[in-house]
This record gives sequence, C-alpha cells and structure tokens, in this order.
Amino acid sequence: MRIYIMRHGEAQHFAASDAERPLTDRGASLSEQMALQLAGQFDNDLDMVWVSPYLRAQQTWQSMASHLPEPKRLMTVDEITPYGDAEDVAAYLKAVIGIEQPENLLIVSHLPLVGYLTAEMVPGLQPPMFITSSIAAIDYQPDSDSGDLLWHANPEG
Repeated sequence: MRIYIMRHGEAQHFAASDAERPLTDRGASLSEQMALQLAGQFDNDLDMVWVSPYLRAQQTWQSMASHLPEPKRLMTVDEITPYGDAEDVAAYLKAVIGIEQPENLLIVSHLPLVGYLTAEMVPGLQPPMFITSSIAAIDYQPDSDSGDLLWHANPEG
C-alpha cells in the first residue's frame, strides 16, 4: 500500500491561536500544485484522507480536493496535530491498515509529526525535513511491518 504524508501549506504567522492560523495565498497555490503532482499516483481511487483539525491543514486539503479523486473516507484526526506522538499515530495507522486494508492513504499534518511519522513507518530512516506543502510517499508492507521511502517532493515556487 501507499502512504502519502504531507505537511500543510504555508500559513499566516499570527492568529488568535496556533490552531486558527489560515493558509496564505501562496500556501494554497503550492498545495494545489502538489495535488496536481500527486493526482497521477492514483488509479482513480483515493481510499483514505486524514487531516489535522487545525485550520491550515483543513484549508490545505480543501485546496487539493478538486484535483484528486474523491476519497472513500475523509477523516479529521485529532491525533495528527503538531503535538501528536509519532509512535501513537503509527500504531493507530497500522491498526487501521490491518482492519480496513486501504490501497492508499493521504495524511495532511504538521511539523514535527510528519518527519517523525515518516521515520516510524520506514525503519532506519532519519526523520526527513518537510518544507510547507511537501509530500513523502511510502510503500508500506503490512505483512512485514516495514516501509520504503519512494520519494519526497517539494513544491516549486
């Protein structure tokens, strides 16, 4: 199966709270650019999308949604905020994969979780750095509980 881990797009620096920081116009544009690049990865199906409840992650998904297949299951996942624990999220992710057996899953989250979660899913990998709107693609094999980093792409611009 394929797991795509994405950091949200560029966000405003100030808001009433960290959770309420909206995307900038540039953040929406670069997230849309990444959606166009990602669209070629799916054979007309997108099984699951997990999105952080924070505004900038929700807006990132909204800017991408029209360019990707409609997901069979779209979930707001409270555990994938910037303060999420990568080990706990990886355990939850593996449990969901074992039960639902999706072919592909997109996660829209935050630093530092995206880097640590990528390393949890790919044994031996140092947590990669994610700029805003970047995506890591993992080929994950549930039977062996191991994954391989296929690519890590950054937006251009």
